Amino acid sequence: MNESGSTAIPDNSSTAFPNDTFYDYEYWSSEEENFLYLIKIVVSIVFSLIVLIGFVGNLLVIIVVFSNKKMQNTTNILIVSLAVADLSFIIFCVPFTATTYTMSRWPFGDVWCKIVQYLTYVCAYASVYTLVLMSLDRYLAVVHPITSMRIRTSRNTYIMVYLTWIIMLGGNIPVIFEFSHKEFGDNSNRSSCVDIDFFKADYLSSQPFYGCFFAFGYVIPLTLTSILYGFMIKRLLYGVVPGGSQRPDSMRSKKRVTRMVVIVVVIFAICWLPIQIIFVLISFGHVGMDSKFFVGTLIASNCLAYMNSCVNPVLYAFLSENFRRSFRRLLCCASDPLRSGNYHGVQSTGVERTEMTSEI
Repeated sequence: MNESGSTAIPDNSSTAFPNDTFYDYEYWSSEEENFLYLIKIVVSIVFSLIVLIGFVGNLLVIIVVFSNKKMQNTTNILIVSLAVADLSFIIFCVPFTATTYTMSRWPFGDVWCKIVQYLTYVCAYASVYTLVLMSLDRYLAVVHPITSMRIRTSRNTYIMVYLTWIIMLGGNIPVIFEFSHKEFGDNSNRSSCVDIDFFKADYLSSQPFYGCFFAFGYVIPLTLTSILYGFMIKRLLYGVVPGGSQRPDSMRSKKRVTRMVVIVVVIFAICWLPIQIIFVLISFGHVGMDSKFFVGTLIASNCLAYMNSCVNPVLYAFLSENFRRSFRRLLCCASDPLRSGNYHGVQSTGVERTEMTSEI
């Protein structure tokens, strides 16, 4: 479509969105039609599983933490913030992305197109910078356990979480003007929620937007977490803090929680790397978007990125005994193990405290 919107068939290289490039039915072979049918089936199944698992899992995390005051320490408050970001991402992004892959029209209008894209980027940024806060919290707990006691409080953690969300909500306002609902001019009743610059094949204008997303939404925050974990690993290997060696049970607690946070960060980095690379390549015009290989790669990358929003509760269940017991108690209505004297890490002599609460 040209700027006046009067052309018949849009250039296949004009956008990164599948329903812009792969719904020119007049030119499709039977093999391509079978490929589209396969896409619809796979996307429907995979995205449905992501929504189901992610919605239930992240909701359980939020309920578990807020239903038990003993679990409301700094790390778990940040975990709740991450769960809120993942839950919002699943509600406001995943179903509508699935729509773009399975339908030839965007049926929700221009306003909802802008809202969906805005919330998608807000949640993506909120997730990665919550991981930075979790890494900073682990750094203070491991490297400066004594001096950080006045800093690592629930009150300060809530303040940091609120500030993070406020900054992300305000900083992503330009996204609203980057995306729009566009109708095709080829009498095919097709439309899409697209990046306006991609739709015009204006790659140069899109480069700052996706370049910033790659830098500030991936490279910079993960670099910061890597630096923090470098200092933490050094401290954990030597096991020495100002004033003498740490107690063995304290070191075990720190290592256990730090290991879980490290795994969460690594999984995030792996899940989001392919789609970030694709966005950069597209915005700089280095890939053709009219091939089945590209569509398959784009879909697989999207699925991998979205899976990150449902995998964290599974990680908590496997890596944290406290979360595992809390999940079991909530789901099975069993006797409350959190109140028993054998509950690991919540005894009155908890090994690592934040306002008299233990770690996860």
